[in-house]
Amino acid sequence: MRNNDRLHTEKIIADRKTFYLDLLENARGKVIKITEDVSGNRDTIMVPAEILNDFIEALTDIQETASE
Repeated sequence: MRNNDRLHTEKIIADRKTFYLDLLENARGKVIKITEDVSGNRDTIMVPAEILNDFIEALTDIQETASE
């Protein structure tokens, strides 16, 4: 993705991993870019902002199951 405007960034540190959550906007719309950094190795996924509620709901379901 090129020519993105970064609207917001969050950073989460967990043990040896760092997660970056960036809200980006370009000509095609808004997207959440989630990057995991482990000792300089990075993996990234992009989640379209229009399905963010579905994504959060799925994570909430997983969290509830993990807490059992």
